[in-house]
Amino acid sequence: MASRVVTVAFQGVEARRVDVEVQLTTGEVKFMLVGLGDKAVAESRERVRAAFAGLGLAMPSRRIIVNLAPADLPKEGSHYDLPIALAVMASMGVLPPDALTEWAAIGELSLDGRIVAVAGALPAAVAAGGFGLGLICPEASGPEAAWAGETRVLAAPSLVAIVNHFRGTQILAPPQPGAMLDGERVPDLRDVKGQENAKRALEIAAAGGHNLLFCGPPGSGKSMMAARLPGLLPPLSPAELLETSMVHSVAGLIAKGELTRARPFRTPHHSASMAALTGGGLRVKPGEVSLAHNGVLFLDELPEFSAQALDSLRQPLETGEVVVARANAHVRYPARFQLVAAQNPCKCGLGGAGRGACGRAPRCQTDYQMKVSGPFMDRIDLQVDVPPVTAADLALPAPAEGTREAASRVAQARALQAERAGDEGARLNAQADGDFLEKIADLDPAARALLAGAAEAGGLTARGWTRTLRLARTIADLEGSGPVRRSHVAEALIYRRAAQPGDLLRA
Repeated sequence: MASRVVTVAFQGVEARRVDVEVQLTTGEVKFMLVGLGDKAVAESRERVRAAFAGLGLAMPSRRIIVNLAPADLPKEGSHYDLPIALAVMASMGVLPPDALTEWAAIGELSLDGRIVAVAGALPAAVAAGGFGLGLICPEASGPEAAWAGETRVLAAPSLVAIVNHFRGTQILAPPQPGAMLDGERVPDLRDVKGQENAKRALEIAAAGGHNLLFCGPPGSGKSMMAARLPGLLPPLSPAELLETSMVHSVAGLIAKGELTRARPFRTPHHSASMAALTGGGLRVKPGEVSLAHNGVLFLDELPEFSAQALDSLRQPLETGEVVVARANAHVRYPARFQLVAAQNPCKCGLGGAGRGACGRAPRCQTDYQMKVSGPFMDRIDLQVDVPPVTAADLALPAPAEGTREAASRVAQARALQAERAGDEGARLNAQADGDFLEKIADLDPAARALLAGAAEAGGLTARGWTRTLRLARTIADLEGSGPVRRSHVAEALIYRRAAQPGDLLRA
């Protein structure tokens, strides 16, 4: 009769059920492992052998067949060691035959029988609870798995501890969830002198979750303002915290089970590849867009990123998820992030006019900015020119308003959006679409005429129309206005570079 232990296979952040079946049969003495496992899974045979030897436990002199079912589901990683070892021990009679019927297991084995931490403890615990099972995991992964709520968790340091627990000689206490961290201190917006227009755009972007691009010469404060955006955003809600933490768990980024309600802020270097941004690799891992889920992805020196890498972001910017296509599977990761980017006007960094201007303008600017495709730029809601900071700006005292005041207005605007959405629509204006967007936009006649005039003048694509509506709604929310007025649409069109000043005058 075969022994069975439940474990999981990770496809994105989804943990799918896998049954580890072990049968001892007559015939050639051999340890066989089947079920479409990768190299790490195949090597688990040797780790199990060595761990048994370290415990003074001899492998049975029989043919051992381990099947990972379903057989057509790819299995990757070392977390199959523990369920394989437990199933073999149950077949040998070391563990009671019914001891593991209510448990799933994940964990890597060291050669002396200790159980080593693995990535993915949180989604594995959530999945085990969905199966109606508890989870056996490494002791180091226990605080992370304990965040799964009602799921029973057994965090063991070694195989010996598990055997003793089920025999009743050494009962293991349930682990406690790790600490909830406050997150790193975010610098204050009061440190930025001048740049009132750019700070206004930053506040609008934070209020509605809109994508934002700063364009200006070096030293104008683009990166400085982007680094202060997380301070304007509210902490993660419980549902967002769970979603974000599951992605970070699969990526192996949760240490000691410690979670944080601070929104992710990811800043990949411009040399990052497409796989680094969207995910992939030999063993598919989440990329920067998924690690920024429910947070901010900041791309500095935007045109320096490869065209392939930037265009790979177009799908997640629209759909909120990224699909990594493999020969045997399509892996999905959540990727609903807010994009903030910064770029210089041209390759030399100067651009503009007057003293210190680029000698090859405007061709240098055109060539440099054309490295970013039009369809990608069309997905950016606010495109803001950031002028150089003057000596007069630097001589000014610190602004009266800083992060606290701006964050308060952002929180009020987001509360309006959440109340308006209820259970039927997107909680942020940047995510509103279709009939719901038409319902909440509520343009007055003058505002609708202005928007229609800009579209007729050729300044807006269909996507641009939708994004302008979302942006105008956010500007109105910051003012606490019910309907969207002409002034709100006019400001939104200014942030869309496709809408030229002449178009607005004609409208």
